[in-house]
Amino acid sequence: MTRRVLIFAVLAVAALGAAPATQAASVNAREREQQARLQQGLRSGSLTGREYVRLEAQEARIRAEEFRYRHNDGVLGPRERADLQRDLALENARIARQKHDGQLRPRG
Repeated sequence: MTRRVLIFAVLAVAALGAAPATQAASVNAREREQQARLQQGLRSGSLTGREYVRLEAQEARIRAEEFRYRHNDGVLGPRERADLQRDLALENARIARQKHDGQLRPRG
């Protein structure tokens, strides 16, 4: 039993020690994943051109916000990271809604 607790404690400390770098990377990874989803939606026709442009503009606003956060003091703080994660979650929901709203780009 104590061996399990010790192993868990070591793993928890290791995970928490790597958290800031991982969290910053998770913002960038999430942005890349959403960018790929937008490209795929445009290629497949599940996003219309207008939907794509609107969603891409919102992605650009999020990237600009991240740029401002990172260049204010050189660090992406916990509140700033949480704000970006919230913005990305909302954008993720918008992408899903637009991709599955039944509007198809005309093929031609």
